[in-house]
Amino acid sequence: MATTLVGSPWPWMKMRIRAFPEAAPPTMMWRQSSLYFRRRRSFSVSATAKEARGNGEGQVRVRFAPSPTGNLHVGGARTALYNYLFARSKGGKFVLRIEDTDLERSTKESEEAVLRDLSWLGLDWDEGPGVGGEYGPYRQSERNSLYKQFAEKLLESGRVYRCFCSNEELEKMKEIAKLKQLPPVYTGKWASATDEEVEEELAKGTPYTYRFRVPKEGRLKINDLIRGEVSWNLDTLGDFVIMRSNGQPVYNFCVTVDDASMAISHVIRAEEHLPNTLRQALIYKALGFPMPYFAHVSLILAPDRSKLSKRHGATSVGQFREMGYLPQAMVNYLALLGWGDGTENEFFTLQQLVEKFSIGRVNKGGAIFDSTKLRWMNGQHLRALSPEEFTKIIADRWKSTGILRESEGTFVEEAAQLLKDGIDLITDADKTLSNMLSYPLHASLKSPEVKPVLEDELSEFSAKLLAAYDSGELLGALEEGPAGWQKWVKNFGKLHKRKGKSLFMPLRVLLTGKLHGPDMGASVLLLHRAETCDVVAPGAGFVTLKERFEMLRQLDWEALIKDQLLLKSAATISN
Repeated sequence: MATTLVGSPWPWMKMRIRAFPEAAPPTMMWRQSSLYFRRRRSFSVSATAKEARGNGEGQVRVRFAPSPTGNLHVGGARTALYNYLFARSKGGKFVLRIEDTDLERSTKESEEAVLRDLSWLGLDWDEGPGVGGEYGPYRQSERNSLYKQFAEKLLESGRVYRCFCSNEELEKMKEIAKLKQLPPVYTGKWASATDEEVEEELAKGTPYTYRFRVPKEGRLKINDLIRGEVSWNLDTLGDFVIMRSNGQPVYNFCVTVDDASMAISHVIRAEEHLPNTLRQALIYKALGFPMPYFAHVSLILAPDRSKLSKRHGATSVGQFREMGYLPQAMVNYLALLGWGDGTENEFFTLQQLVEKFSIGRVNKGGAIFDSTKLRWMNGQHLRALSPEEFTKIIADRWKSTGILRESEGTFVEEAAQLLKDGIDLITDADKTLSNMLSYPLHASLKSPEVKPVLEDELSEFSAKLLAAYDSGELLGALEEGPAGWQKWVKNFGKLHKRKGKSLFMPLRVLLTGKLHGPDMGASVLLLHRAETCDVVAPGAGFVTLKERFEMLRQLDWEALIKDQLLLKSAATISN
């Protein structure tokens, strides 16, 4: 059943509130007389929640409502993701609403950053900024007339009253409550004021707020989709403000009016908002709106089990994007922070998550944010891309950071595939390619690890390799590609009676300047290609094969051997 709100400030907007049997709490008699509310203030409601509505009970509508006062935190991104997955899995609508009533802290830049991050994650919204919809506007700052309309409705019905208390009076009430070890609730000074007393203050122009009359007795109980039964005693609350003296509505009032007027069926949000449910439920009931189903998601925790914050490192989606993470890896990892499909599988596409997601499988406990696992998972997603997709991402990175002149070509394709296993983040590509192009020979020859290679007649081996280069034999083999390289290595090993480690380790050290790295043959072939096709940008630290052999020609082997002996002596003394 749909009830149309009378007196909508936007005649062109259909503001329909659907009555859902399971969502609505038991009916309660609310009388129009304000006198009634001064005398009888008891309340009892029990809201039962179900994950999905049955046929004919209305469409699932969820919302993500960020405040544009900063970047999109990973906790907010996970909340948005769970809302998105729930809506898509139920054939419902995912609504984006910007809660920008904090005029001092809200900025257009933050809003744009949030929208950009959500789009990057692939969480497209059905209604909201840039998309529109039947239930707009979708920014709270553009909905003030609606809040005022409902505030006046509550005032007329007696569910709300004007409070003329000054800030000094309110502070004094708090101090007295603290001395008596009582909750800092409003004492209700203006709750029972006469019409004459109110008119007198209005005539004087005294500023006032709108306070909601909270029943003095009773209990609110909800069946949270994630946390189970949650309840509150109403005597701990006190009458609360819904409109400030400057005419601005407070958070809980805005949210309730927005969720109700946008026909939100399920409110999936962070557990930090659980205490707000009490105030919001009272407002829902006072306005005659059915309550949505609630699902409060636990916090994302740091490894020390404290709330994840900036002191633990990167926490915003934008930061992870800049660090080189893929959106599909972020979505996959965030989904697993508190949810699983009941199997050992950890890898899901967004569409697979939609197919498998269930609120009933979201955990109550907080989830630990493990940046090491996220990095590993990103690497898995990177390597799962097609060769074409992977190469394009990595090559664009190399060109944009100024390592390469071009982002296409044989060198780029072969380099991307050769270095793939060493890349977990897109930004890792810079280091892996720069490392391959570099030639830290002197540093390697001075390391303790090179000692066995150096002692295996490395200086004589170097002379033979130089001869092969000077004769053109090595370069000719490299021109022929992988087959030419393999044939040359085999013949070179036979000629000098070396094979296995005694052949390949000295070759690796002398040709690449390193003791470890990707496939040596492929690396040397790439170095030769880079030298001949001029694909590497100036200033990238590329040492050509010609320059490498010139360095080998000038090496003082006696000095190197002496340095190794000194290292050995120092190690002996230390031990």
